[in-house]
Amino acid sequence: MKPIITFEEDKLPARRKFNGILSSVIIFSMVIRGFFAWTLELGNDEVYYWTYALYPDLSHFDHPPMVGFLIQLFSFNLYFDHEFFIRLGSVILGGANSWIIFLIGEKVKDKLTGLFAVILFNTSIYCFVIAGIFILPDTPQLFFWLISLNLLITALPNREATKRSRNILFYASIPIGLAMLSKYTSVFLWLGAGFYILFFNRRWFRTGELYMAVLLSFIIFSPVILWNVENNFVSFNFQSERVGFFNSGLRPDYFFTELFGQILYNNPINFVIIILALVALKRNRININREHVRILMLTSLPLIFLFLFFALFRRTLPHWTGPAYLSLIIVAAAWLAEKAMQRERANIFPVLIKVSMGLLMAGLAIGLFQIKWGIFTTPKPGNPQELGKNDLTLDMFGWRQFSDKFHELTDRDFYSKRMPATAPILSNRWFPAAHLDFYVAHPRGLSLLAIGNLDQIHKYAWINRERPELQLESAAYFITSSRDFHDPELIFGKYFLIIEEPEIIRIFKREKHVENFFVYRLRLCNRLPADVLEEFGISKPIKTDLFNLDEEADSTLNTHEDSLIIFFEKPKDSLNENPGF
Repeated sequence: MKPIITFEEDKLPARRKFNGILSSVIIFSMVIRGFFAWTLELGNDEVYYWTYALYPDLSHFDHPPMVGFLIQLFSFNLYFDHEFFIRLGSVILGGANSWIIFLIGEKVKDKLTGLFAVILFNTSIYCFVIAGIFILPDTPQLFFWLISLNLLITALPNREATKRSRNILFYASIPIGLAMLSKYTSVFLWLGAGFYILFFNRRWFRTGELYMAVLLSFIIFSPVILWNVENNFVSFNFQSERVGFFNSGLRPDYFFTELFGQILYNNPINFVIIILALVALKRNRININREHVRILMLTSLPLIFLFLFFALFRRTLPHWTGPAYLSLIIVAAAWLAEKAMQRERANIFPVLIKVSMGLLMAGLAIGLFQIKWGIFTTPKPGNPQELGKNDLTLDMFGWRQFSDKFHELTDRDFYSKRMPATAPILSNRWFPAAHLDFYVAHPRGLSLLAIGNLDQIHKYAWINRERPELQLESAAYFITSSRDFHDPELIFGKYFLIIEEPEIIRIFKREKHVENFFVYRLRLCNRLPADVLEEFGISKPIKTDLFNLDEEADSTLNTHEDSLIIFFEKPKDSLNENPGF
């Protein structure tokens, strides 16, 4: 067996140079992520979470509310309604996460481990891109997860459970609760802590701070519980169905999709480093505190293996296990530090790190060029309703272009009196509803309504209640694209007497015609869609009406009816003269 290498600080660059390298890695990563946050249009999920900030609530159908609060915070409550400010929380917290994981690495082994942890964190596609550029529930979850992990590693190994350790564990309940308020899987932090206490340090069971800490976490999480109580547990039921199993039999295709997805999301080179580190750990070739290792393993492996197990029976998403890999990144960093210290001078950038960084930068460059200019694909002429159907990069391209062209179309419609200026836009699913809402409807003050069942429209079932309802004999637009074409006759034929032939708006990447949008005019609404929430026993909240007077005032209201109309309603002529009203 190879001898364990002890830490010798004189093998590292001078303190000032070392700190400069660390700062450069963190700042450079923030600059790169800020550039992408500014230049890319919002993706399907991101623009959907924008609605969490637009219509904040105690919780939401798909996820807890924290991502919406984060968007509100960094966009100044959507005062700056640009993609960069929507994503700014990801850029800032990504830098903070880098510093926190450095502190954890330094605590677990040494500051070289901390530096390697920062580099591995920023070369992980999940950490750098998915949670560091895009705005998703994972963004705040990673931040609070790392704070919690740092506190748990500090408190739990203490065999005497001293007052200081008990206080730290109690304080850890706050970021754990906030992590749970970001994403449900954060409860695995308490699960990992519980396993550690049960198997390795049962003295904690005799401390009151443990139980108060768990209670405080669930008090912080209580808005989600209250929202579910008010909404007949519709969110909890939805999430439980996503991880249900045994319904479809054994599905090895789902399993390998999940496994390879985890490898890809965490950077294949980083994944190899993690495996090598775990092998070295098993052989006792890493000089690292055993108690820290136990905590790291118990806050990572249960979550990873559980979702790999679920993937044997149903489709899962690789980023669900993303936070679990933070602990493994720290173990991998400790192994890299051990290897680096075997040389006369520590190798700050070993070959595996350079390859990992190069792979990430190449992937970012290729992705940017493909999204903006489509350099690797040439759309084939064929069915115009299927153009770009398999081009995932169109999630983040073409919406600004379509918005400009659609607004030109609606202006023509209004001036020609073909459609009213306030005609709502209809959609049949949460995507592309949220994209159309952010890029098309919201800038013009138009109403976007989603019509479909709850599994299709998600939060829009609640948003519909906040917006003007569809009216009988009214008109509306329906927009569908060639990436996900839907025949309006099948969806809206029972609600409108007339569905006109569509106008086609073409989207281009440079000179390449990559996508079609089909704009349908729907006329003469003869039936109103049902409120889908009522099917789940979720009644519509009673709104206070300033003019809902009691019966004794009815005569007074009737007497002044004409004057009220004059006061609150603009003349039709003035509406016609102001198309933007």
